[in-house]
Amino acid sequence: MSLEIKDLEQRYGDKEVLKGISIDVDKGRMVSVLGPNGCGKSTLIRTVCNIMKPYSGTVCADGKDISVTDPKEFSKIVGYVPQKYIPSDYMKVLDAVLIGRAPYVSWSYSDDDFRAAFEAIKAMGIFDLMDRNVNDLSGGQIQKVVIARALTQNPKYFVLDEPTSALDLRNQMAALRTVRTVVEKGETGALVALHDLNLAMHFCDEVVMLKDGRIYRSGPPCETIDEDSIKAVYGVSSEIVEGKNGLYVHIVEDPVDFEE
Repeated sequence: MSLEIKDLEQRYGDKEVLKGISIDVDKGRMVSVLGPNGCGKSTLIRTVCNIMKPYSGTVCADGKDISVTDPKEFSKIVGYVPQKYIPSDYMKVLDAVLIGRAPYVSWSYSDDDFRAAFEAIKAMGIFDLMDRNVNDLSGGQIQKVVIARALTQNPKYFVLDEPTSALDLRNQMAALRTVRTVVEKGETGALVALHDLNLAMHFCDEVVMLKDGRIYRSGPPCETIDEDSIKAVYGVSSEIVEGKNGLYVHIVEDPVDFEE
């Protein structure tokens, strides 16, 4: 059983953004999508999350085409964490997290729903924020709330778009470790778009490196993230260094100019 992306193509008008993307995300595994700005990571995530319909190709969850799945049922399958979340209403943090239980609720929230929300809030370390309005939180705090909502949703697959972009170093590690712990139970899988190669090295079972909307290389992090692939995909020189806790990427050359 897996989240299967097969021969996916995506376009904005006449502009081809993704070409021939095939990725399998098995339950119990965490797969990271890597690549520079504009390579198609967010477009891929939005397509997998049914925000955009594929130009061609398919996205199936456990054999079911998600593009024709009922929205409520889809919410039980995919837990989406966007790159940016802008709250539109003044809502308490607890209420925002509880929204994750909406696919399972008939009339009102049950004790099990509240229990799931409290467990997610505890996992994300935001008990002290429960009674605050989401609109009054910092970007990093909001990101933790949105991840907690996805955990509360208890989906078959997590699909996360830069879930640590607004978090400091400690909270980046804590957030991905929380998702990793849930995934390791074997009942769900995760597809995560990341910029940080070291986070992908440390937390993911597989990485998929995109370049110009195509898969440049994919496989286990230690075999896929190397000096050659980093140079080809990001245009910078690097070293893969072995530390006491495993391999990590050390960038040894910074580009002088912004990429045009």
